[in-house]
Amino acid sequence: MSDKTETRMIMISPTSDITPDQLVRFVHGLGLGLGVKETCYGINIQGPVEDVRKAFKDIRNLDPNRIFSKVRAFPIGDERRCRAHHGSRPGYPQLEKEWSDLPKMDRALTAMEAGEPVPDKKKPQPISIERFKEIIDEVSQ
Repeated sequence: MSDKTETRMIMISPTSDITPDQLVRFVHGLGLGLGVKETCYGINIQGPVEDVRKAFKDIRNLDPNRIFSKVRAFPIGDERRCRAHHGSRPGYPQLEKEWSDLPKMDRALTAMEAGEPVPDKKKPQPISIERFKEIIDEVSQ
């Protein structure tokens, strides 16, 4: 990839009604000539930076609180990462964790848009020295 080309991972929250197949069709319909690959979590898109960013802006408008993106380090189909070529999957647990957290982002963004107040975070109360000594005695036995 060059500085003029970008590959982005577009992740759809599990709470969205949009499917990866719908996104693939939508991106093709934009007529930007981007490379598109459907994935289990959404899609990957690749092409000139300006076109990729324009496409993401349009994609995000479909479901703003449930579609997210990040830059992908490898191009679509790269043999070092592509499972079709038995590539490795380092980073997949991280990706899976990020994907599973997207509903929390959805709820937070929706609450913010609705003007819901941010709940006060309860400050942890310190324990007494006596209780601390009791804990030490309990674990020391």
